[in-house]
Order: sequence, then C-alpha cells, then structure tokens
Amino acid sequence: MTVLLPLVLACVAAAQVEDRPVVLVVVGAPGTAEYGMQFDAWAERLVKTAETAQAQVVRIGPGATEAPAGEHDLARVQATLAALPAKSPHPVWVLLLGHGTYDRRKAMFNLEGPDLSADELNEWLKPLERPIAVINCASCSGPFINALAGPNRVIVTATRSGSEQNFARFGEFFSQTIADPRSDLDKDQQVSLLEAFLAASSRVEEFYKQERRLATEHALLDDTGDALGVQASWFRGVRATRAAKDNAEIDGLRANQMHLQPSPAEVQLSPEQVAWRDTLEADLEKLRRRKSELTESDYYTELEGVLIQLARIYAESDAKEPTADKPASSVPPQDEPKNGESPPDASSPEQPSPETPSSDAKQRALRRVPF
Repeated sequence: MTVLLPLVLACVAAAQVEDRPVVLVVVGAPGTAEYGMQFDAWAERLVKTAETAQAQVVRIGPGATEAPAGEHDLARVQATLAALPAKSPHPVWVLLLGHGTYDRRKAMFNLEGPDLSADELNEWLKPLERPIAVINCASCSGPFINALAGPNRVIVTATRSGSEQNFARFGEFFSQTIADPRSDLDKDQQVSLLEAFLAASSRVEEFYKQERRLATEHALLDDTGDALGVQASWFRGVRATRAAKDNAEIDGLRANQMHLQPSPAEVQLSPEQVAWRDTLEADLEKLRRRKSELTESDYYTELEGVLIQLARIYAESDAKEPTADKPASSVPPQDEPKNGESPPDASSPEQPSPETPSSDAKQRALRRVPF
C-alpha cells in the first residue's frame, strides 16, 4: 500500500516507527491530458516496484489521491524530505517524472504550483547522511547533475544539458527496465540503478532510430561526485570501457550497488555486510585501474585476497538464511556417529565454513565484480 503523507506529523511518525528505504515519486505538471496519462503510467510502475520491495513509498503530484488541501506540491516535497531520518544505511530514491525548463541560468522541474529548482532540492537533501539516488526524467534536466552531484549520491538525468528541451521519453523506459529481468546484465538476480540506466538509454536510442528522428535526449549518470556524468555509450555490460582523465574514478560502480527491488540474497545481507561488500568492490575497482602498474603475479594475488573476503560475506549470509528443511544456523545438524566411527569433521568440504567459502559464494563474488 502506498504511503501517503497528508500531514507532516504523519510522515514524522511513520519515519520514527520504521527505518527502511524511501522512494519519493514526484509527478510534475503534465500540461496536457496525454502527457498526464503517460506520467501516471510511469509513476504507477515505479510505485509498484518499490512496494514489492517493501519500501516506504510517497507519491506527490497528480495521482496522489490524499494530497492535503491548500498545500502545493513543492512544500510537500520539502516536508517529506525534512521528515526523513537523517542517518540511515537505507537509501532515499527521488524520482521526478514530468517536464523541465532551463533559462540558461537555472534548471527547473515543473510542478503544479511553484516549480522545483536543482538548488532547492540540493539544500533539502544536504541533511541526509544516507545513500541518495535522484533520477530526473524531465527535459532540460542535465544541469541537475551539476547541482546535486556529491559523495554517496547517484544522479541520473534524461538529458545531457539544459538545451535538450523536447519531451523526454527516458522516464517511460526507465520505469520499465528497473524491474525487468532482461536488464540484469551481471546475472545477480536483481536490476541495479546502473543496469536500468543502461537499458533505458538503449531503448531511447532505439526509439529515435525506429522513428528516423534526430535524438533530442541523451541521458547522463554521475556517481563519483565530479558532476561530469557519463553516457551509456561508455559501457560494455556494467563495465566502463573508457578511462577517465588522469586515471580518475569512473562513474558506474556506486550505481551498480543500488537496487530499487533487491534480490532475496541481497536482502539477506545486513547493512554492515552491504557496507563492507561495497567497500571491497570499490577496492577491486581501484585495483583494476592499477593493473598496468603491477606484475601479473602481484595483481592476481591482490585480486584473490579481495575476492575471498567478498566470498566470505556471502558465505556468512548463506549460513544465516533459513530454509524449509534446515534451521537458521551456521552449521548444519549432523547425525550421531555410529559405533566405531569418528565424528564428522566440521571443516570438511561437505560443510564449508566462512573461512572456506563455498563454490556458490565464490561465484556470487565473481558475478558481482567481473574481471
């Protein structure tokens, strides 16, 4: 059930009761009934995906059935963000669906009532010390990257600049790809923000080709905080194929660690395990950039050490996961030894411990970071 916030106090109370991922879906002023139907369809798909993941979902704008009378949408966006727990391991997703404008000075997202500027949104997000993803699916949205990029943030815009002013279709395809198993490029049973961005960008490109029209939108993604952003053409699979200037960090890693609808295996990980996993994956990316500086032996020695730590995280998670015929325990129950037999060795290959990750745990580690 979608969580609607008719009063700011209700939002505060809900946030205090349960700390979980938050998905804020903001539908802008449609302008026409045709655009309104499209934006509503995009919003409904995203809301359904977030609800399936048991996130706290807030919808603002046309289609929000319990909007408080006399309060404009801009104030509701501000109040919703202000009421969230400032510190949490759980992400906040802000999805903007609608039209945008740009006057060569300021980019705006068009709401019913006062519009939302990139600078305003940045100010409201500053108190939040938690992962943040902002996906602006509007025209003229490119400058939002310049205003919003920062540490622990993933910013996606439908256009690469404020000058791409025509209606943007990125939101339609993003709302489809974010939960489409066909978008799962690394085959880890979930679609990351990066994978949805890549799939949606590909579908946008295909749309303009089929229509034999000049593409008027080119989506960008920034997750390093440098406010430059990259296009989907930089990637093959989930791996960037171009090098950043001065061997700088390349966009994509953080976005590939965020999932609007996590897999059951991902949900099984504790916040501490997720944080450690994300750190190890960042270490692997740094190692990859240093590969040319190392001997082959040193490179693979370092690579093995990090991958083993990743595999141990998954092994520990698997050991805690209960099944229909096995209790939640790190050591499976064993039969009593028969007369004359020695007790089974708990460290034998049949019963792997976190110190010796199973082959399945190793495969999960390799799948998350392909080399």
